[in-house]
Amino acid sequence: MNRILIAEDEERIASFVQKGLRANGFTTVVAEDGDLALGHALTGGFDLMVLDIGLPGRDGFTVLRELRESRVTLPVIVLTARDSVRDTVAGLEGGADDWMTKPFRFEELLARIRLRQRTAARAPEVTLLRSGSLTLDLRTRRARAEERTVDLTAREFVLLEMFLRHPGQVLSREQILSHVWGYDFDPGSNIVDVYVRALRRKLGAERLETVRGMGYRLP
Repeated sequence: MNRILIAEDEERIASFVQKGLRANGFTTVVAEDGDLALGHALTGGFDLMVLDIGLPGRDGFTVLRELRESRVTLPVIVLTARDSVRDTVAGLEGGADDWMTKPFRFEELLARIRLRQRTAARAPEVTLLRSGSLTLDLRTRRARAEERTVDLTAREFVLLEMFLRHPGQVLSREQILSHVWGYDFDPGSNIVDVYVRALRRKLGAERLETVRGMGYRLP
């Protein structure tokens, strides 16, 4: 658990947390508003999120709710100035794994992140992803559809893994580009559509749905 998403709009606090985490060996990305934070979190490219509640755009409660409604299990530590019992209970019952109030000591935040690391390390590793008769073995890197073994390129494998880790969730082209290719293409590029068509040819056209104007979904 080394990739941390920091959802914080106060530059001073975001910089303080980012520098501290990087000094302790973590890779970090800062999202300054709730819309950006949700988009990053949905890619599956992070191991934990430090989430402020008072974000512009979607607030922290909304980000958390939409993550859990999308069945994303990303651990979330809320870091907020709100200290009422009502807010704390709402956050924890809404899917937060931990709750810290500002002002805070970085050493305590670091300890709580490391606790999540230890918890994740004890969890059994998922090596087989499944959706109906479609399976993807993460160890052998082999896919099977209707008892057929399907050969995938490296990009196709990562793309299929992303869909299988987010069943029923609409993934935008931007999210797919960020996760599979790791950098931005020309917005006019059709590279995602090309790879989705390739997966459909290999797995069956019904496997991936087009959600018009939004992206693609594994039903």
